[in-house]
Amino acid sequence: MKILYVITGLGKGGAERVVCDLADKMYEKGNIVKIAYLTGDILTRPVNEKIELIKLNLNSISTFLFAYVSLSRLIKDYNPDIVHAHMVHANIITRLIKILSPVKKLINTAHNSNEGGIIRMLLYRATHHLADVTTNVSNTAVSAFEAKNAVPKNGMRTVYNGVNFNNFKYQPEARKKIVAELGLNEEKIILAVGRFNIQKNYPNLLRAIKYLKENNALDFILLIAGDGELKSTLEKIILEFDLSDDVKLLGIRNDISTLMSACDVFVLSSDYEGLPTVLIEALACQSHVVSTDVSGAREIISDYGKIVPINEYKTLAEQIFISLQCEDRNKLAGSYIKNNFDIDIIYNQWIDIYKSK
Repeated sequence: MKILYVITGLGKGGAERVVCDLADKMYEKGNIVKIAYLTGDILTRPVNEKIELIKLNLNSISTFLFAYVSLSRLIKDYNPDIVHAHMVHANIITRLIKILSPVKKLINTAHNSNEGGIIRMLLYRATHHLADVTTNVSNTAVSAFEAKNAVPKNGMRTVYNGVNFNNFKYQPEARKKIVAELGLNEEKIILAVGRFNIQKNYPNLLRAIKYLKENNALDFILLIAGDGELKSTLEKIILEFDLSDDVKLLGIRNDISTLMSACDVFVLSSDYEGLPTVLIEALACQSHVVSTDVSGAREIISDYGKIVPINEYKTLAEQIFISLQCEDRNKLAGSYIKNNFDIDIIYNQWIDIYKSK
């Protein structure tokens, strides 16, 4: 089977990692695979170097026609059995291409409960009929799209993100490694991972850390791995809250599994998500997790972590404190997560969709 994955970009994010892992698995199983990406630098890539990565250079409205023609030509020359697009920009452009160019089977996958405002939702609705299959990454995200009239009732199905657990599993020596690298002592380690953008609501997490510091004698440090447009804002808040000794911004890291294995508690403070794969990865590393009640969080965490209301820093701080009291790793979470989100399980679901009439 010839498969073309189309994605908005290959930056450092959960959706990008999911697509690259899926491409690797498809290639491993004997399929021919290419990935086309619309814009940006390559920060996430498949493990298999034989998977071709094709940049379409959609950098602005003025380059849309060029990218449209480039992708149309790629589809014509490559003649894939499946075109599987991911994220809003890739989903819309592949649908528009199908108006003028033959596409054997077009699958569109959204990766969030919130993929933009009313114009994007109208575009989703107006072009819905052009996709053969439309999916999202959690039941909650599907319901959100239906509520916004972005898809008709029962017009979108759920396929969870698959995770390669060879890359995410508990590492017993991780804590020693991170403690030595960062010059830490015996303090508890709280970890957050993700882009520095509005969606992740790091200001609320920093308020929770400030509250935790002021109301408990617990010795802890918050590590945040990531980067983004709000970095300077977060640095100002850290100074304003007098948290310079309590928070470390680590930048972009390539050892997230090690950090997750080293931490005492993993925290997700987002205002919205689709299926926060980072929670799957943290639980696979036997972390105790605290997450805001975003789309997909309950479907992932089940009984293996804490869910708190969105944008309530006191409750977030309280549940972090409770989770920090756990002395043992979250061992049962590892087997639970693997049985539900392993890439091999999700691969079989996608193959069934690819082959369906």
